[in-house]
Amino acid sequence: MSAPDRGAFDREQHLVHGLAWVATYAETLREVRDWAQALTAAGKFGETEQLLARLLIGEYTAQLAGGLPMTQVESIRPADFGVEAPPVSAPATQAEKNRLAVLLRQAAGRATLEQTGLDEDFELIRDQFRKFADAEVAPHAHEWHLKDELIPIAIVEQMGALGVFGLTIPEEFGGSGLGKTAMCVVSEELSRGYIGVGSLGTRSEIAAELILTGGTDAQKSYWLPKIASAEILPTAVFTEPNTGSDLGALRTRAAKEGEDYIVTGNKTWITHAARADVMTLLVRTNPDTNNFSGLSMLLAEKPRGDDANPFPAEGMSGGEIEVLGYRGMKEYEIGFDGFKVPAGNLLGGVEGQGFKQLMATFESARIQTAARAVGVAQCALELGLKYAIERKQFGQEIFSFPRVANKLVMIAAEIMASRQIAYFAARRKDSGKRCDLEAGMAKLLAARVAWAAADNALQIHGGNGFALEYPISRVLCDARILNIFEGAGEIQAHVIGRRLLEDGRN
Repeated sequence: MSAPDRGAFDREQHLVHGLAWVATYAETLREVRDWAQALTAAGKFGETEQLLARLLIGEYTAQLAGGLPMTQVESIRPADFGVEAPPVSAPATQAEKNRLAVLLRQAAGRATLEQTGLDEDFELIRDQFRKFADAEVAPHAHEWHLKDELIPIAIVEQMGALGVFGLTIPEEFGGSGLGKTAMCVVSEELSRGYIGVGSLGTRSEIAAELILTGGTDAQKSYWLPKIASAEILPTAVFTEPNTGSDLGALRTRAAKEGEDYIVTGNKTWITHAARADVMTLLVRTNPDTNNFSGLSMLLAEKPRGDDANPFPAEGMSGGEIEVLGYRGMKEYEIGFDGFKVPAGNLLGGVEGQGFKQLMATFESARIQTAARAVGVAQCALELGLKYAIERKQFGQEIFSFPRVANKLVMIAAEIMASRQIAYFAARRKDSGKRCDLEAGMAKLLAARVAWAAADNALQIHGGNGFALEYPISRVLCDARILNIFEGAGEIQAHVIGRRLLEDGRN
């Protein structure tokens, strides 16, 4: 069979990306079905779960038939593929939505968490981190955001003591040896408190995965215990000003001179860079290449900086990028000019493996991002519900108005669905199966769900939602980034669509 026409993938992006969304919906509906069947078999498929499933299935099948929103201004329809619209399930009635709203209120917005389908051990983990987020994070998150402050180091230390940074690191290297499903649960709850706190673990997750899959035995023994204990805080230094998702065009150069690599170049959108102790630094070690083959990964140590002096290292400079949200770790641009990294810190000890090593982390990173998105959506749901109950208009709670309650129950249904596809991808990863497709789908859907949840919860707040003093204004800003990092939605859809089409040819 002839090779696929890659140019056609670009020319027909609308169809390729539309296929990705259709497949994501199909996988999501399968996971909701399997969740419902498992709960039914266990005698736990209660009224709330039945109504959530009915609402989600009715809405998503209607979108598949009538127009699936890839963004607010782009939809994919059966006619785009030259096929007729399929039959759809009967939508949930207003009476069913009203009943679900009552159940949602009774559960204080946590109806989606009553039966997640996870084992009791995972729910015990959830309970531990929910209590931590409620006590130590949520009460302070909005102040950190408004003041654009780094998350206090005391919180980082508490997270270290709770095992956040070594969650998936094997016990032999000082970690907990848990899998990606546990990572999802922890990331959800911490991100529900504040996405910055939920994302602190991402830096360690990426660094640990890089070292576990690509490091030498000596590198694993040295670095992993320090990461697991939070003795060192890592940051990922991949993106450049003119590359974005096009990592093959990366220009930052590392030239071998004696026992060191000398790094020259510029990086941008580096999260938590000032406070970090080690950078997973993607560089070009072969200057004769202009693609992925010349890239290598360095474990580059640096001293911790602060707001006054973010990069107190010779050969390294930079400054903060001011952002709308996702503020608790701060974003930076970095310049390297003669920055030295010991040659022994080349990940794996062999040049030219950097892109391959990075690719090995994408599944976990996207699963974790999906979980963060679920947590942000859950936060938006709880804020929206609380405001709808407290706010009185025309002599009654605005919660009593159907279009307010309808927003909340649809948010809840989509949270349930995105949580299930994220768990599905995590289980595949934990079982050692390839899950790049499933991880990408989970991230694609959950990012959209988080944005819709935040947007609609802010709408419920009305004009007050636009006021900085209300936390929902922060959640809206935080939710927006989820569809950009770890693969923008368009890139994610392109990767999924290409994979589906190329696999279909083989």
